[in-house]
Amino acid sequence: MEILVVGTGAREHALVRALALDPAVTALHAAPGNPGIARHAELHPVDPLDGAAVAELATSLGVDLVVVGPEAPLVAGVADAVREAGVPVFGPSREAARLEGSKAFAKEVMAAAGVPTAEPRVATTVEEVEAALDAFGAPYVVKDDGLAAGKGVVVTDDRAAALAHAEACLGKDGGTVVVEEYLDGPEVSLFVLSDGTDVVPLVPAQDFKRALDGDAGPNTGGMGAYSPLPWAPEGLVDEVLETVARPTVAEMARRGTPFVGVLYCGLALTSRGVRVVEFNARFGDPETQVVLARLATPLGGVLLAAATGRLGELPPLHWRADAAVTVVVASEGYPQAPRTGDPITGLDGADTVPGVHVLHAGTAVRTTGETGENPLNAPLLVSAGGRVLSVVGVGETLAAARRAAYVAVDAINLGGSHHRTDIALAAAEDAAAEDAAGR
Repeated sequence: MEILVVGTGAREHALVRALALDPAVTALHAAPGNPGIARHAELHPVDPLDGAAVAELATSLGVDLVVVGPEAPLVAGVADAVREAGVPVFGPSREAARLEGSKAFAKEVMAAAGVPTAEPRVATTVEEVEAALDAFGAPYVVKDDGLAAGKGVVVTDDRAAALAHAEACLGKDGGTVVVEEYLDGPEVSLFVLSDGTDVVPLVPAQDFKRALDGDAGPNTGGMGAYSPLPWAPEGLVDEVLETVARPTVAEMARRGTPFVGVLYCGLALTSRGVRVVEFNARFGDPETQVVLARLATPLGGVLLAAATGRLGELPPLHWRADAAVTVVVASEGYPQAPRTGDPITGLDGADTVPGVHVLHAGTAVRTTGETGENPLNAPLLVSAGGRVLSVVGVGETLAAARRAAYVAVDAINLGGSHHRTDIALAAAEDAAAEDAAGR
């Protein structure tokens, strides 16, 4: 099986790495990929948003499957172009990807399917926003209706800040915002694979959206994640399948826009039960990094089954008992104004830490540096985005996985970079305390 993965980030690196471990996968390609992905796959300089170009590449390579990683190509209809070319593709159509591309549309689908979620109000004017803020009260939840790279949501007690975010969203062409009631309780991410009819869940994970320790600072695309969740209630996955995933997939099929790919269910475990915070139409980043690190079943056949309507034929997925923790190393200024072009060193040392692998998110290679920086003009790895690396630690316990990840993070040098030091800390401490009490 030959596979083409579309995208450039750590999520795509995690997918490519997992596919490279599948003995049935004989060749891997990436468009356009990144320097880390290049260790496993042949890179092709194709615009991931150009459906015609991606389809042409897939047919010219003769691949058996295309996996579209990021949300922007899905919303742009890249999967449609590949399907029309006759190549199986893991990723929803443009219409189905509206579950992520428009939060108002997602709320409409959830209402039709009877899926529990926060009460919304869709607003297209400042006056409508103000009325919604006053109706719900603090904490205020304001979401950009469209794609915003994981940073389109503001949750705040400051009404002025909530209104300012709404005004910025409304200032865009066709600007629309969704104001919601606040959902209490911890959040959980659950990926559910769908072939348009059947659904197969992966394991839950939790990510950390705020930039700073203690869930302080601005919202980001995600600063880390971990799995498993020792505190998650028994039966959570089955409940989400019955009340969220299956009804949503059935509603999309009823509309004539079957959802094929991965439905990311962002959930809040509230005092009133499970509620959907958001849907994504693709693997989440950085949760993918820990979920795939725990998957024992070869990935290629699973994704191909989803793309070709054969999920129902698969045996149950197998999972490693190990825990996984990923810590994101971000560039200086992220998320407001990330600095790029800084040299990255220490990856060789990080890769030698037992149980660790490092995934590239925003990196590039340059061969001409400043005087004295790169005197032999050798290829130099540099930062090329806000989130630069995902450092994944795997261990028998969350505590062991954390230790491995942070030892590796400490080995990496990137000027001005920052990372959270508390990824999975509370969960690891609680799990250790329970183990001690049990003994």
